Amino acid sequence: MNLLTLKKEQAPMRKEIEQCYELIHRLGRGVVYLGSSRMGPGHPHYSQTLELSREIANLLDCTTWTGAGPGLMDAAITGALQAKKPVGGFKIGREAGEWSTSNFHPYLPSETYLACRFFSARKHGLVDAAVRSSNFDKTAVVALPGGVGTLDEMFEILALIQLERIGSELPVPFIVMNYDSFYAKLLDFLNVCEDWGTVSKGEVSSLWKICDTNSEALAYLAEFYDLPFPDEGKQETELRTAHERVP
Repeated sequence: MNLLTLKKEQAPMRKEIEQCYELIHRLGRGVVYLGSSRMGPGHPHYSQTLELSREIANLLDCTTWTGAGPGLMDAAITGALQAKKPVGGFKIGREAGEWSTSNFHPYLPSETYLACRFFSARKHGLVDAAVRSSNFDKTAVVALPGGVGTLDEMFEILALIQLERIGSELPVPFIVMNYDSFYAKLLDFLNVCEDWGTVSKGEVSSLWKICDTNSEALAYLAEFYDLPFPDEGKQETELRTAHERVP
């Protein structure tokens, strides 16, 4: 393959990446949610994610970004819409869930998401949407329970933070939601990596925040951005009440 052919083949991907950046510029940076496409409305993690997204959208007053797919991505979108805050997404045609055969989202306006042909473009979008360009930006990455795709996105962003490719000037909070100890064995594995010396002691734990509950995540973000936040007991009561209202 010669250089000219390579450039021609890369042109559509570059254009799609530019479209991702244009969408972010139009809707604003914010909180990026990574999570399973298979945990639907009947799953307890769905309702927990919906509550979390709604409360974070209200706390940070920012755009909510997802892969615009089903499952926990849908829960994050729904929570932000309940808070009446903007949402944006980078959809991929082949998702491991119910909307896998269409490039169209079932209810989001077409101007709020981009249907990506290239995974690399989607990843560019999900990373850039969380990058803070000024002190006024309130962004975060929230990793929810998920499978292979979620882990891929989590560790790519973790590596970018580790290598100071993002967050070197303006740190970006990275939260892992360990609902029902979902990530306990993954965290054990990372401890084994420390024992073997493949990562330094405390290296990974310094790059993200593990949260077992929504109130813990909200309190962490409030402290990170120096925002007022109700005491934990009151917040837990409010979230339980909201949970009871979610069908």
